[in-house]
Amino acid sequence: MASPSRPPSCGPGPVPAAPNPAHTPLPAGFGLDPDASTLRLEGDRVLLGGSPLRLLRLQPRAAGLVARWVHGERVADVPAEQLLARRLVTTGLFVPRPPAGGLSPADVTVVVPVRDRPDMLSRLLAAVSPLSTVVVDDDSLDPEPVEAAARAADAAYLRLARHGGPAAARNAGLSGVRTPLVAFLDSDCIPEGGWLEPLLDELADPRVAAVAPRVTADGAELAGRPGPDGRGPGAMRNPVAAWLSSYEAVRSPLDRGARPGLVRPGSRVPFVPTAALVARRAALGEPCFDESLQGGEDVDLVWRLAAAGWDVRYQPAATVRHSARQTPGGWARRRIFYGTTAGPLAERHGTAVAPVSISAWSAASLLLLLARRPLAAGLANGLAVGILARRLRGVVGDPVELAFRIAGTGTLRAGVAALGGLARAWGPAVVLALVPRRTRAVALATLLVPAAADWWSLDPASRPGALGYAVAHAADDVAYGVGVWVGAARRRTLLPLLPQVVVRSRTWAVDVLQRRVTA
Repeated sequence: MASPSRPPSCGPGPVPAAPNPAHTPLPAGFGLDPDASTLRLEGDRVLLGGSPLRLLRLQPRAAGLVARWVHGERVADVPAEQLLARRLVTTGLFVPRPPAGGLSPADVTVVVPVRDRPDMLSRLLAAVSPLSTVVVDDDSLDPEPVEAAARAADAAYLRLARHGGPAAARNAGLSGVRTPLVAFLDSDCIPEGGWLEPLLDELADPRVAAVAPRVTADGAELAGRPGPDGRGPGAMRNPVAAWLSSYEAVRSPLDRGARPGLVRPGSRVPFVPTAALVARRAALGEPCFDESLQGGEDVDLVWRLAAAGWDVRYQPAATVRHSARQTPGGWARRRIFYGTTAGPLAERHGTAVAPVSISAWSAASLLLLLARRPLAAGLANGLAVGILARRLRGVVGDPVELAFRIAGTGTLRAGVAALGGLARAWGPAVVLALVPRRTRAVALATLLVPAAADWWSLDPASRPGALGYAVAHAADDVAYGVGVWVGAARRRTLLPLLPQVVVRSRTWAVDVLQRRVTA
């Protein structure tokens, strides 16, 4: 049956997520594993890591608890221990290891927004059976095959009277969900076996509003040109398609990597796509997606949840494959489209969309290097180490050594990250800078250094050819940058283009009582 394109409860603009109580203890029975970025120093009394970077100094009893948790013990039903565990998790220093069980598939309703693509829909519905499922038809051009696919899988079918986009379709499906959890899955996704259980385990933490699986690209389906039936699956491959497929398989924009972590602005995982997301119904509010956004509605939702005090987690132990059935031209247009979302998101979230966040000292050192002033750059970096060492005095036993780890070697890492962010935001200008001889070297470094760093970080067994990867990486960045410029111009904002320079960062020392001391 048909329904209005917007359910009566859905109004324009974002609706804040339901707030989560502050200081929610981590439940007893959880385990804790150090994040891959965490350094444990001075007998576990000093912890350095997280995203953004944090320094915690623990009292002896807390350090003893941390050591026991690292060796496999689980959090006891003791409020002080549970609060300390929560602190370690919310700073990103430790990754929670939830106990199995608790929530079950019966607690989940799957919402699938779809527009045409009945074959893909049938494949997805078969993969999620026997979960309760709602298919929301976003005004398909040929709705009958879509409805037939939904009915054949015993899924509820809801058709919107006019095309409203994925946000409107998900909101419409959410309005009918009665289970405590909802799983959003796009019709061009296919979950792999066992995908749901790790996500349900994460939601055993009452502070977690949503958890996302790893979304990997099915790069083999990138089409060279349409096949005899005019569709991607029967496509004849060509060298360009094969080249982009090998790149897409290891650097899909939906793939957030192999490490679990918190999802929030400024972190290692700043957002996750809602192409695949399991969420707590009570945390979302109604509507949960901003229907005025035709892209970036998933980023907006995650950032609003984080601002309301909820945690959103990324759990790559669960995997969902995403079909990239598009031509090379479609691949480029999709990257441009992703870039255009930065303008609308800047209106809602300000500097969270900044392409680069870097300390003033690191920025000064890098600019001096680019100006071919290596001695001055080294002096600036040395001053940064000295100032930080003074602030760390009394917090750690060897403040100079730790300051060098943070500020000294950190400048190099910050430089690579800054080049990558600037290449994506300023791609069109970087291409223009390739023409004059004076700026060509800097422009090439901006495009190729981040590509080389990304390529080197890949699993050697899955690395594509270095040259082909670098060219595809540069094309990806430039296409995205074109979109950023278009989106910024439409919204008349420069925020997606402006680096965020942190003039004074903070180093925190935190004791077991959670008392915060500014260094």
